[in-house]
Amino acid sequence: MSVGTELWLVRHGETEWSLSGAHTSRTDIPLTDHGRKRAEELRDYLKGTKFDAVFESPMQRARETCAIAGFGDQAVVEKGLMEWDYGVYEGKTTKEIQAQIPGWSVWKNEIVDGETVEHVGERADGVIARALAAAPQGGKVALFAHAHILRILAARWIGLDATGGSLLALGTGSVSLMGWERETRVISSWNRGFE
Repeated sequence: MSVGTELWLVRHGETEWSLSGAHTSRTDIPLTDHGRKRAEELRDYLKGTKFDAVFESPMQRARETCAIAGFGDQAVVEKGLMEWDYGVYEGKTTKEIQAQIPGWSVWKNEIVDGETVEHVGERADGVIARALAAAPQGGKVALFAHAHILRILAARWIGLDATGGSLLALGTGSVSLMGWERETRVISSWNRGFE
């Protein structure tokens, strides 16, 4: 069961699209200068932390954050950490989409040519299982990824449906800790470092 294993969720630093609010999944864009600076601050924050395993999304913005933070050499690419596939909404902001579909929400509406929230939840469950297997005696596992997949992963960690991720805001360059209270999975800290 790996009781005691902590999952450290690290959202990548700022990109041009995260700054604008555009939905970014499969578009592989780099960090901004501010995003790289935030990754350097993550390096200082995480200095001295020993991880039993480090997993990163295959996308450039997550890998760059991981490398600058000092864990690139240890990281293993985990495809399950890819961001939610937004289909036809890729690159568009919620405001732009709502101009065409009033009241639209990524959490409630069909994602045309993309993934359902339930499928993203299944991917998150797989990542959790692999992370726990990587530190079966307890320990720390870092996951460098994206806002929605990490929010959904946190919801699944504490036993909520994937849509429970809608209740958890997550800033760029933030660190959140999934832990335990006895045998119960809990969120030990959330969104640390958000400016």
